[in-house]
Amino acid sequence: MVSMTAKKKPKWVHKDLLGLEYLSTEDIELLLDTAGSFREILDRTIKKVPALRGKTVVNLFYEPSTRTRVSFEIAAKRLSADVINIATETSSVKKGETLNDTGRNIEALKADIIVVRHDCSGAASMLARHVDISVVNAGDGWHEHPTQGLLDIFTLKKKLGRIDGLNVVIVGDIAHSRVARSNIWGLVKLGAKLTVCAPEILIPPGIEKMGVRVTNDIEEAISSADAVNVLRMQFERDEKAVFPQQLEYFKRFGITGERLKKAKKDIIVMHPGPINRGVEMSSGVADGANSVILEQVTNGIAVRMAVLFWLSQARRK
Repeated sequence: MVSMTAKKKPKWVHKDLLGLEYLSTEDIELLLDTAGSFREILDRTIKKVPALRGKTVVNLFYEPSTRTRVSFEIAAKRLSADVINIATETSSVKKGETLNDTGRNIEALKADIIVVRHDCSGAASMLARHVDISVVNAGDGWHEHPTQGLLDIFTLKKKLGRIDGLNVVIVGDIAHSRVARSNIWGLVKLGAKLTVCAPEILIPPGIEKMGVRVTNDIEEAISSADAVNVLRMQFERDEKAVFPQQLEYFKRFGITGERLKKAKKDIIVMHPGPINRGVEMSSGVADGANSVILEQVTNGIAVRMAVLFWLSQARRK
């Protein structure tokens, strides 16, 4: 379980987890340390602890999801919570019910935590203002995906032993990526050096203000990188048909075995999933020795256990 030294007792004061932008370095480190404790539980024969026994977690997803929704469900069950999954396509949302009304009804049903994914940026924050129970942002529009950012950071720290001073490259659809934003907020706060690499059309204006370096040269970007986090190309959001063609993108920015030969031998390759093989990276890279993609999935359970645990502690106060 969570260890607390006599000298320094961890503190968590937030009702919700809405984004890494709003957390302090100490908050992030507390979640990472707690995830480390919970990660050990996942390797046990009996993978369950009673930390959330009697609590109810509701997964409210307005967008399709496999990894995130299932990961939150497993995390809650590993903590002995009851879990309810609401499929909005078969719920009262289809009858016109608003997000806030749905949330307030879930609260009236005496749930304790709502995990919400929504296609509108700021939806999780709006819901959190209208309910007294805890809200976890599982991805809102182009804004943030804090638990994905946390699990990426946790994976890096677990593999490389530190975050401070690491050279991390994020490549892909930066403009539409909530994952990129959460990674940038968290990694910069912990002292990593960030580079974003993408076609110019997919670089948000002013992103340098977040503390990152920008380049359009993938070979240069990964030449001294400790890790490269490859984002999914979100072609479904390309309403104006401005994205590069898939083969063109792969030729210019795809992570291939040939490109990795010019990088550090032990460079870590990450991806939040789902992967478009032959677009963002080759299958050889996705399944190769440098890839930690499946480790990210497993680590995501531990990170989400940590988040649910501390939110449940905050609700007791």
